[in-house]
Amino acid sequence: MTSSFFTYDKAKVIQALRYHFISRREIKITIILVNVFAIMSAVMFFSGKISPVALIMASGLWFILMISFWFALPYIIYKRSSTFRTRYRVDFGEQEMAIETEHGHRSWEWSEFSTYLETPYFFHLYFNPQTFFLIPKKSFDSIEGAREILKAKIKK
Repeated sequence: MTSSFFTYDKAKVIQALRYHFISRREIKITIILVNVFAIMSAVMFFSGKISPVALIMASGLWFILMISFWFALPYIIYKRSSTFRTRYRVDFGEQEMAIETEHGHRSWEWSEFSTYLETPYFFHLYFNPQTFFLIPKKSFDSIEGAREILKAKIKK
């Protein structure tokens, strides 16, 4: 299955990076713990056990964490990466996945990918928990065909 050339759309990449961050186990745990801490702080404030300053600090921590994961990190990564400003062509072959740009060509055997994640606009192909490719779904003639290849070649 061969696809056409594609470029990245900034808004969709930002959304995909949010999915990446929120799907990470350590970030989920951190968000849950900070939410529990903020809720407990509110309960303790309304029961008179802590001062308003402590509640404001707990709320501030929650607010900073949410802003970081939802806005700051995705925008910083997008801005720093030239990857999202390059034109690509991807090819899902029987033995490998290949990426081509005007600067060169690189391919990886399917066994080099550890997992994948499907989001509304992208397939996230992971080498490890931090290193991945975003492949736009719009770059395939058949999204179902791409899904079938990914299901067959990469353990989810």
